[in-house]
Amino acid sequence: MSIGANSPTLLQVSKRKDVLSAKACCQDSSGNGAGTEAPVIALVGAPNSGKSTLFNALTGARVTMGNWPGTTVSVSRGVWRTTVEGRTCDCDDCHCAEPSEDRPLEMTLIDLPGAYSLDPVSPDEALTRELLVDGPADERPDVTVVVADAAHLSRSLYIVAQLRERAVKVVVALSMLDVARHHGIDVDTFALAAELGCPVVALDPRRRQGIDNLTRVVHEVLGAPDATPRTLAHLPSPELAPLDADLVREDERFGFIENAVAAGTRDSGQARASWSDKVDRWVTAPVIGPLIFMAVMWCVFQVTTVVAAPMQDFLDGLFTGPVSDGVTSLLERAGLADGWVHGLLVDGLVSGVGMLLTFAPLMALMFLLLALLEDSGYMARAAVVTDRMMRALGLPGRAFLPLVVGFGCNVPAISATRILPQERQRILTALLVPFTSCTARLTVYVMLGSVFFGKWAGTVVFAMYVTSILMVVVCGLALRKTLWRTMGAEPLVLDLPPYQLPTARLTAAVTWVRLKGFLQTASGIIVATVCAVWLLQSLPTNTHEKFGEVPVEDSAYGVAAKAVTPVFAPAGFDQWQTTSALVVGFVAKEAVISSWAQTYAVDEPEEGEDAGKLGQRITADFEKSSGGHTLPAVLAFMVFLLGYTPCVATLAAQKREIGLRWTIFGVAMQLAVAWLSAVAVFQVGRLFW
Repeated sequence: MSIGANSPTLLQVSKRKDVLSAKACCQDSSGNGAGTEAPVIALVGAPNSGKSTLFNALTGARVTMGNWPGTTVSVSRGVWRTTVEGRTCDCDDCHCAEPSEDRPLEMTLIDLPGAYSLDPVSPDEALTRELLVDGPADERPDVTVVVADAAHLSRSLYIVAQLRERAVKVVVALSMLDVARHHGIDVDTFALAAELGCPVVALDPRRRQGIDNLTRVVHEVLGAPDATPRTLAHLPSPELAPLDADLVREDERFGFIENAVAAGTRDSGQARASWSDKVDRWVTAPVIGPLIFMAVMWCVFQVTTVVAAPMQDFLDGLFTGPVSDGVTSLLERAGLADGWVHGLLVDGLVSGVGMLLTFAPLMALMFLLLALLEDSGYMARAAVVTDRMMRALGLPGRAFLPLVVGFGCNVPAISATRILPQERQRILTALLVPFTSCTARLTVYVMLGSVFFGKWAGTVVFAMYVTSILMVVVCGLALRKTLWRTMGAEPLVLDLPPYQLPTARLTAAVTWVRLKGFLQTASGIIVATVCAVWLLQSLPTNTHEKFGEVPVEDSAYGVAAKAVTPVFAPAGFDQWQTTSALVVGFVAKEAVISSWAQTYAVDEPEEGEDAGKLGQRITADFEKSSGGHTLPAVLAFMVFLLGYTPCVATLAAQKREIGLRWTIFGVAMQLAVAWLSAVAVFQVGRLFW
């Protein structure tokens, strides 16, 4: 379930009754009886410390995303399924005097936003502090697991020092131990735990090493008495001013961290030059770095379009052939071969949704390649590469992170703007995110690229993503020079994770979660859109025509599309079949393809056209509307598709984050930029093609 804005409290939402089969009198080793509420475990830590990787390793695909109650900050929530040691019981009415076998226990795992400390500088960090220390005691997590980077231990322990000053049950999970050893750092977890006053567990979540130890320690901490706050060695005097008192606390915390690091680590004398650092000299260089980034992304799109093409052709033939024929055969047996039922099922759902599902292999391959880049550590370098460009827009380097997310989906990207400290930075970034080309648009790019550009399809798709970046930069500079001339940006501070060989398990899990989201969209909003389009195509505008038997050109759908079409004449695609797809695209960009499939499925082909080839029908319309300048018109259409409003879900996310007034401003800006860009592309392109 998603946690909505009016959801109950943390414990009411997250805790559930234990499903262990023993009687209520029996106690497990953690002190939780059968019938008690499941414990809540919070994961905290600095960005790039391995926190999200550990979360994925513990929960698998059992993850939901949602806004925390009373906030607009999204968090991940999952189920951590573990086992607890056998139980014993002295009661007379059950037979459990002997230890029983290990039994399952489900814990709720909350992945809180990344934070270096409990001193918030952005809304998501403020949520982390509120849930851990400021909220009511009965609404706080039962155990807080702090993921600490062993290679940068001092930096990771500051939040531990702050938590240890409060009655919080803390477990430190040490990650990046292999990187620490490479730097000549050996960590003694027992000595470190003794100095910190809390358990310390060494693990490698990418390879699932140390997970069992973490599970055991968390169970032990759950059953332990309430934590005793650490007493400061030098308490601030009541006479001190608040600022001076804070300085005393800071000195005490840094001294505590220094002692812990000194006791828990030693220099092995075997430090080696990191090959990650050597590679980064090129990958993050001011000139070579951006060129490498562009080359990597070109390879991604080229591989995606080339490898996925045969699988798309197979699925296309499956839906237009056996599936359509099978549904038609079943309807004939039921006596429904003609009429609105046949139109809805065959011309609507099978043609529309089926055409969209042919892009599932392409989406899977794209998500797989991006997951490999993320798991390898390369995507963090992209933030460094684009830092200079972000600062020119008046945005901090980490504004690149929401924009990168936008190339997957604009909705979570807009939510991710909460990591930015200033309100004006969040507004500007949320206005620019819709210009990042999401994967929903990718399906249309690939289809048009394959139909019109053949072997150059991958390069054309890559060019659309370059155009997307140019739109972000140009619009960002325009807004910076007009609305926010005085806005500055702080330097980028980012821990770069080491380059690592991607793991098959983690990469597959991330790919499946993203592909599942795409398929859920296809089965949800796309089905509703297909049904709405079919209904409009079945409604006659003349009284002498019957419902479901009207030519699509004379239907309510066709008439409405014709009213909008003249606006696109300067861009070279003023055919109602083409512009109607853009109108449907306001709901979701995937619906552009499904609406085309529906329109051409129910519309009678003109003489000389092949009714079974969607690409041929689209080609004929572009050639007719452009006066023979087909390729410039197609490119103009793709540019307009890139620039105008992504989907209604993006509008809802913008309204939630930046308000209705800025959302309306954003829609107007997107339409203006999209139309002007499309007209420019066609008018210039027709001079050469």
